[in-house]
Order: sequence, then C-alpha cells, then structure tokens
Amino acid sequence: MKYIVLLTIALVSSVYFFDGKMKNNMKAYTVLKAQFDEGENVRPLSDDLWNQSIVMTDFSQPWRHEPMQETSFRALHTDKYLYLRYDVKDNDLIIFDNYQNKRDIIRSDRVEIFLRKDADLDRYYCLEVDPNGAILDFSATHYRQFDDDWTWPKGHLFTYGTIMEGGYRLDMILSKESLENLGLVKENVLEAGIFRADTDMVSDAENPDGDFKWITWVDPKTKEPDFHVPTSFGQLLLSE
Repeated sequence: MKYIVLLTIALVSSVYFFDGKMKNNMKAYTVLKAQFDEGENVRPLSDDLWNQSIVMTDFSQPWRHEPMQETSFRALHTDKYLYLRYDVKDNDLIIFDNYQNKRDIIRSDRVEIFLRKDADLDRYYCLEVDPNGAILDFSATHYRQFDDDWTWPKGHLFTYGTIMEGGYRLDMILSKESLENLGLVKENVLEAGIFRADTDMVSDAENPDGDFKWITWVDPKTKEPDFHVPTSFGQLLLSE
C-alpha cells in the first residue's frame, strides 16, 4: 500500500511538471526513475517497465497546416542509463537505402534529440536516428556550425529500431556517465529538444532536401523550420 501511495504522488507530481511551465517558462517532462536489475547487457526496457513512465504526445507541426501523424515519447532513468522510447505512426515510411556516410541519414524518416550544455548553444549535441536505428551524431555551436567528425562516446549510446505495421518504434539508451562527462546534467535536469522528421518522398537530384514535415515538442516560434535555435529546447527532469 505504501508503494502505491508513493507512486501515485510521484505520478501526480510528474503530470504537474509535464503540463505546466517551469519558472524560466520552459516546457518540462519528468523522467521517472525505474528500479530493476539491469544486468550486464544493455537492452530496451520491457513494456511492463514502460507502463510506469509518462507518455508525452505534446508535439506540433508549426510550419505545415495539414494533418500530423502521431508521435509519442517516453523516458525513464536508472543510476546508469537514460532510456528513451519514440513510438511513431507513419503510413508511408521512407528509409534511404544507400547510405554512403552518416550524414545521408537526413534523407530518411527519423527521430531526433538535441542536448545542450548552455542556453546560448555554445556547445550542443545532436542525435538523429532512422527507423532501423542508424545514427547521425554530431556536435554543434550556434549558429549551425556542425562538427560531423564528432561521435558520441563509444559504448555509451545504444539504439534499437523496430519497424511495425503503420510506423516504427525507436529505443535509445544513453549512459549517465557520458551525459555527465559532456556536461549535460545539471541538478538532475537535462535541456533537450525532441523532434521528428517525417517525409513521404525520397530525396533525389531534383529535390535533394526532400519534403519533410518538421515535428517538435517545443515550438521555437521561428518563421522557417529550424531546430538549431535556443527556443527549441525544453527540460527533462530526472526524478529521484
């Protein structure tokens, strides 16, 4: 009974943070802490564990006035890892089938998370992952100065893509050690942009940029689609 009461309090508190605004007027999502035996092998969490998380579907498509395919996001954390899950509805899945380098991933449907060290984007880190789990990782500085040679520390990032009827699921696991070493965790808070790129056409020579619908958790209030701005970030609150 005590466990149920404490869990209820935690969930109520988390919903408050998720629906409300922090003092600095940033959107926030509470990442609940999961308790289980992680073992030696890093692997996606079971559905039973994910059922303990808060489901976030508060995404928008600010630059396109047309129906938006549903995206949901969840997160949990342990002492060792931050677990992320994206569930994506996609009726016309596009995955470019001839990657020559990691930058080619931008030609596919994908989910994204950006993590920043500071509000001015003097340094931030970007992960863009296609439905199969292929990763485009790079660091950046404002404005749009990308370092594609940078990679997430080896052995500290794991992705698992599952293509399903009508969409896909993407599990991403980041070690707490790497997040802390990169200076991204401050008083149990991560500042993150959570995004999705959705297209229904393969980019080609005539249209190398494709025709993407840009979907975001935080509306950056820019005239043109742009996630590489300070206003596209919210907060992930790591609960105790």
